[in-house]
Amino acid sequence: MRELVVLGTASQVPTRTRNHNGYLLLWDGRGYLLDPGEGTQRQMIHAGVSATQVHHICLTHVHGDHCYGLPGVLSRMVLDGVTHPVHLHYPASGEEVVRALVSVATPGLDLHLHPHGSAGEVAPGLEVRPLHHRVETYGYRLVEPDARTLLPERLAAAGLSGPDVGRLQREGRLGGVALEDVSVPRRGQRFAFVMDTAPCAGAEELAEGADFLVAESTFSDEDAELAREYRHLTAGQAGALAAAGGARTLLLTHFSSRYADLTVLRDQATPPGGGGPSAFPIKSRRA
Repeated sequence: MRELVVLGTASQVPTRTRNHNGYLLLWDGRGYLLDPGEGTQRQMIHAGVSATQVHHICLTHVHGDHCYGLPGVLSRMVLDGVTHPVHLHYPASGEEVVRALVSVATPGLDLHLHPHGSAGEVAPGLEVRPLHHRVETYGYRLVEPDARTLLPERLAAAGLSGPDVGRLQREGRLGGVALEDVSVPRRGQRFAFVMDTAPCAGAEELAEGADFLVAESTFSDEDAELAREYRHLTAGQAGALAAAGGARTLLLTHFSSRYADLTVLRDQATPPGGGGPSAFPIKSRRA
């Protein structure tokens, strides 16, 4: 199962209807909790998800609306009896803040700290790229390995069925039949997470070829000067990022409290005449 659970969509100031940041990506039996802002533990209850589902926690940076929910989530994991290792990824310059947050959480969790200071892979399939914000910030991308899609008609022609198909997939060849003879290449799916940033090369790299792109859109295009000052994206810039990268689905988030009606942000992120990002086979829901 692959599902994105949106736990909050507010930026620095939460509102009556929008909690601080928080996103839980459920991906093939592993859970990735991204930027748990204040109130994330309670939002998880509303969404019907459990702290026991979390294996990786990913912080883009250490501004409070992206990490102040961390102690509560960690404490809840201890309370719920989580025994599997939990990996916490964060920018190296945020070490002091992260250790302070971890220190006030209930002890007893098998927690592994993984600071990073450059682009690259930080866990199997999980990559980071530097963004351009007021403090050191990284976006995340989860990449499924490329694979092959089996073609039933070719399997039948080769006389393969049942357990022999699984054996062929494991070994790559069975008798005189190679896996390539009965399948076609399938590119692995890609999930990208771009938070607080001005337009930059790192954001473009993350968005390139993404099947599902989560991007901040703190300001409307009319407030572009504020976006430049605080190093954020406007809705139009988020839409352009997705379009340039060929993203299949764009999810806007991290909205300023000045926008009660988000319709304008959606419209500004949509290319003229429609089109652009479309449906993607990851379920998405909001707490």
